[in-house]
Amino acid sequence: MSSACLFQIRCLPQAPPQTLGIIAGNGVYPRLLANAARKAGVKKIIAAAFTGETDPVLEQHVDLLEWMRVGQLNRLLRFFRTQHIHHAIMAGQIAPKNLFDLRPDWKALMLLGKLRQRNAESIFAAIADELANVDVHLLAATTFLEDSLASSGLIAGPKLSRQEQDDVDLGCQVAKEIARLDVGQTVIVKNGTVVSVEALEGTNDALRRGGALAREGAIMVKVTKPKQDMRFDVPVIGVETIRIAAEARLRVIAVEAGKTLLLERDAIVDLANRSGISIVARVS
Repeated sequence: MSSACLFQIRCLPQAPPQTLGIIAGNGVYPRLLANAARKAGVKKIIAAAFTGETDPVLEQHVDLLEWMRVGQLNRLLRFFRTQHIHHAIMAGQIAPKNLFDLRPDWKALMLLGKLRQRNAESIFAAIADELANVDVHLLAATTFLEDSLASSGLIAGPKLSRQEQDDVDLGCQVAKEIARLDVGQTVIVKNGTVVSVEALEGTNDALRRGGALAREGAIMVKVTKPKQDMRFDVPVIGVETIRIAAEARLRVIAVEAGKTLLLERDAIVDLANRSGISIVARVS
């Protein structure tokens, strides 16, 4: 396995797989992934959708979709095995609160019982192991969407001031540390003060809280973990992120170049420009 294939990720072969499974969380990510995979030549796409999470419109973009509850691990494994799926991608988040609202089946209960820590990464990594046991290998979450990865530099909005650049530096330092500790991956900073740190509530709620405390002009920084497992929990910025940032009167969104997905990039840039929000990507 090459050094580029970290965390035992099954590298995408030169030719795309004939069939692909999508473990579909919320938002537009699963739909965009399905369309990109189809464009790349994947012949059959099936999706595991979760009640209360997955956008039902996804059904129009895949060949087969099966609904299940979050926590029905045995059903997920059986579904992929029955459909002869050997490559899958996790796309879209599951709302953090659902990690505590699980109604797990016996398979998920056994999995959870073995975990010393129960956070998004540990749970998803354990699920990945269960998938591998039935010959389903998770591809990097950015597979087929490489063109959506943030490129280095100013992506939208006006150039940052010296103070804003300093706040981004501070935000990157603090965000990397909380990410290392598996607390979260996003911080909100204003004038040298960290005003909000993401934890279980997720990025959007941390953003709202930070915006309310800062009132206006704050900086959002979102990073990868120091040893990011690119199969899941990859940083994503979407139109909804920009909308919430505008409502919170943020000034800058800073992300890591080459490691952050900008979904629906043109719409993101347009909304950011109209909202006076700068988006900048830095090389870590």
